[in-house]
Amino acid sequence: MTDRKAELAANLAQVEERIAASCAAAGRAREDVTLVVVTKTYPASDVRILRELGVRHVAENRDQDAAPKAAACADLSLTWHFVGQLQTNKVRSVTSYADIVQSVDRSKLVTALSAAAVRSERELGCLIQVALDAESGERGERGGVAPDGVEELADAIAGAPGLRLGGLMTVAPLAGEYAGRQRAAFERLMEISSRLRSAHPAANMVSAGMSGDLEDAVAAGATHVRVGTAVLGVRPRLG
Repeated sequence: MTDRKAELAANLAQVEERIAASCAAAGRAREDVTLVVVTKTYPASDVRILRELGVRHVAENRDQDAAPKAAACADLSLTWHFVGQLQTNKVRSVTSYADIVQSVDRSKLVTALSAAAVRSERELGCLIQVALDAESGERGERGGVAPDGVEELADAIAGAPGLRLGGLMTVAPLAGEYAGRQRAAFERLMEISSRLRSAHPAANMVSAGMSGDLEDAVAAGATHVRVGTAVLGVRPRLG
């Protein structure tokens, strides 16, 4: 086993222990929570090692990094998630490799994703990014639609050819009433998810929690946690 593989295996084991312990504390089954490893800034070689270690879901947040990495790993059986803020001029590229876009936050993006998915004859899973720091009609500082905009956006995705409404995603806000209150933020997301599922029962994915707060997300009921640093290490600075 190479040094890097041993390092990643040890880190994965620690993250797995944290998820399993959180599930046990919350009375949830371990299989109810999917680990998505965020591989941004790390090479395709790390993605290959992660797949050897049993990882099935990986995520990226920049198309310029993700597209060549996905191409280099096209022979692997992986589910690719796009989790970053997405501009419409990148949609065609992202749709070529992503299975799920977790950061849908405006109707213009829904229209662009739908057109690209139809063109490439793919079905694209979509999560609505909810900004818990945004006022009505605004977008969050880190992207996302205000909670009162979720219903309209959900209906747009559900009615768009080539798209499948998967559920919701959030990033713990740095400002507003939920700043520093991750557990409360994730519980609020679960309330929004419950309302969404009353109209769209299949939209049951809830993506929340990262390396520092995955326990809060699991306790609140998240189905997916997005972990980068705790698995891959502290990221190198981008130039």
